[in-house]
Amino acid sequence: MTLPVAELLARLLGRRHSLLQADLERHQTALTEQVQQSRILVIGAAGSIGSAFVEQLLRFHPATLHLVDPSENNLVEVVRTLRSGDTLPPDDFATYAIGMGSAEFRAFLAASQPYQAIVNFAALKHVRSERDPYTLMRLIDTNMLALDELLHDLQRTPPRHFFSVSSDKAVAPENAMGASKAAMETILWSHAPTIPVSSARFANIAFSDGSLLHGFIRRWEKRQPLAAPTDVRRYFLTPQEGGELCLLACFLANNREVVIPRLQPESDLHSFADIARLFLQAQGVEACACASEEEARAMARAMGQPTTPPDKWPCYFAPSDTSGEKMVETFAASDEIVDFERYAALGVIGKAPFNAQSALASALDGLRTLRQGGRWQSAEIMALLQQIVPSLHHSRREKNLDQKM
Repeated sequence: MTLPVAELLARLLGRRHSLLQADLERHQTALTEQVQQSRILVIGAAGSIGSAFVEQLLRFHPATLHLVDPSENNLVEVVRTLRSGDTLPPDDFATYAIGMGSAEFRAFLAASQPYQAIVNFAALKHVRSERDPYTLMRLIDTNMLALDELLHDLQRTPPRHFFSVSSDKAVAPENAMGASKAAMETILWSHAPTIPVSSARFANIAFSDGSLLHGFIRRWEKRQPLAAPTDVRRYFLTPQEGGELCLLACFLANNREVVIPRLQPESDLHSFADIARLFLQAQGVEACACASEEEARAMARAMGQPTTPPDKWPCYFAPSDTSGEKMVETFAASDEIVDFERYAALGVIGKAPFNAQSALASALDGLRTLRQGGRWQSAEIMALLQQIVPSLHHSRREKNLDQKM
């Protein structure tokens, strides 16, 4: 890109320092005390948030750091980043290219010494995951079933901290992904009597892998049109801020607490279409709004491969018309009380003790039975998910995100 991502983020978010800088400085001693003597396992460590968390974690010098992720290539990149940085991993550092819930993972955990902190970032995060019953079941297994099984396994040797990342989409969910994150939180609270658990709901990580903003970079590199909804707005954090938020939520939150960023709709909500225009301005070109996807693709073909970029770039901006897309996210439900006194840039939600274990276990068993049977429909999955997350208000449209540019 013509403009570095860091500069583009500063322009987009309106800040050149971490949102959490003051909170980290204030709690540095407490974080250091928690981290330095801990054996730490990070699951899903090679994703955008997981890798950012690991980079921030190293500043506090963990005694042991083990990373798990099924993406072998991304895990190698994390290692290269850490080994090339100013703060090196501890002597007891290892990576494992395995996925949570697999036979390999269970064997690894059984052979390992107990961990003082286990941090889970493993997740399917896309709204488009509900497009077919098979990807939807993988989302359910990754975001819910495998987590529940892991927490059951940890009953014998519970860690001091167990953290699993949630999402702003878990609040009043309108899609299966958001509902699976709300269910993930419920699963955490169900295990809270025996394992100290915490979570964090936060905004989109700007330019993270697979995100629409990351797609802007790839479309630019491939000389393809940009597309974005005009009526969808989102909160954003930098990768560093995402990692820092999870640090605080993992090591300093109390049992059954959810940490959220303190962002304001008036200043911190951003339209994807506006971000696309800003992105192109940073490349030195102007967005050219096309009337259809076909017109945008035709304009891209006509540009060819000149040695210098054209003055205008084809874009297709239109209202959202796909399943499960929320117009605006929020971090707390209307019946949740948020404590904004503990941190300067964060809020903390304390959850009441969970008292519906039998209903939760029944719904989870129903999902496992479907999966093990080898035949299922999306409607069956959604019905069981609705039992766990009554606040799910799903509206299915004819078109899904895979049918759009």
